[in-house]
Amino acid sequence: FWIDRGGTFTDIVARKPDGSLVTHKLLSENPERYADAAIQGIRELLDVPAGEKIPGEKIEAVKMGTTVATNALLERKGDRTALVTTKGFRDSLRLAYQNRPRLFDRNIKLPEMLYESVIEADGRFDAQGEELTALDRDALRTELQAVYDDGIRACAIVFMHGYRYTAHENAAAQIARDIGFTQVSVSHQVSPLMKLVSRGDTTVVDAYLSPILRRYVDQVASELGGVKLMFMQSNGGLTDAAKFQGKDAILSGPAGGVVGMVRTAEMDGFKQVIGFDMGGTSTDVALIENGEALVRRETTVGDITVRASALDVRSIGAGGGSIAHVPELTKALRVGPESAGAQPGPAAYDKGGSEPTVTDANVVLGYLPQHQKLGGDMNIRRDLAEQAVQKVADAMGLGLHQAAEGIVKIINERMFGAVRLVSVEKG
Repeated sequence: FWIDRGGTFTDIVARKPDGSLVTHKLLSENPERYADAAIQGIRELLDVPAGEKIPGEKIEAVKMGTTVATNALLERKGDRTALVTTKGFRDSLRLAYQNRPRLFDRNIKLPEMLYESVIEADGRFDAQGEELTALDRDALRTELQAVYDDGIRACAIVFMHGYRYTAHENAAAQIARDIGFTQVSVSHQVSPLMKLVSRGDTTVVDAYLSPILRRYVDQVASELGGVKLMFMQSNGGLTDAAKFQGKDAILSGPAGGVVGMVRTAEMDGFKQVIGFDMGGTSTDVALIENGEALVRRETTVGDITVRASALDVRSIGAGGGSIAHVPELTKALRVGPESAGAQPGPAAYDKGGSEPTVTDANVVLGYLPQHQKLGGDMNIRRDLAEQAVQKVADAMGLGLHQAAEGIVKIINERMFGAVRLVSVEKG
């Protein structure tokens, strides 16, 4: 089974023993019907009723790309995390590089940090590896215990020059594990490179996301028994489920698409390709040059930058579920980046959604025919789509079809901007 679990839909391709391929599609979240879309899809393709064990002996391997980590990062739904750093540097990751991306905003909203508490460890190496201050283990143990008692189970350990002189980081990690922290991310293992801020950011992301990934991987693995389970990493390579880490999972979903695109183009002899993947929540764009995907050393998702190899995929918050709205102040139509996701989804899905989305506009304009069943089993309700889009039409004093056309034009322009970003704007 090859599975792509997106923010809105989960797609599955399965190869039968005779070599024939079958495809399947279902909503990523549908709590009334199933707990996990990937497992449900495997059940449906193998005709295993709910409640019965999946026959692991019938499955050779499951290979999966997932947006679980990306969405947790964007929606800030990772685990509660503590940062352990060198005394005097507690604010280094907050100060970071002093970037000011929005100079003229009058009300600056600082990005929320992923860690919720900071412990300063008294211990220091200089840049040449000489120990200036021995690590105060007793004080560190006391502070870590207090954080643990507060319910935090993930910690990121980032010391000055720790990428090269690792003794203090290793000692702190051992103390944290002895206390009972279930996730301990250590900077010289996660990102063994100089520069405190980028090394620190990457380590914090790893500590913040790994527990969520671990729970998801364990949930899937427990249903599958001993089946070989592999996950796609941001760099386009597959890894064993047990070695799947937070920092390598951020572009797990889009990376599979890029790898597939490279192979498909190769089969037809194309070497210069622009890849475009419009999903329910986001649109991903990538450039293939001379038959190879470009690789970045750093990945940025929202306002977080992670130093880990990743395929150069640009994601923008524009997809089928992007919500259209007309702000009271400007009266100008805006589309996205907020998405209706899989729950409640676009109004036309008849799952309780009432906000006008791009999908609803496409239904109103007839681009998505209402008699077609989505994914083979979902009806489209044109009347509900029209009710939703009518809100935009009323707010702007336009007709229904004009409003729908406006939504589609704006989202197309935003997606075209992403294509420009990876191609002509790079020369």
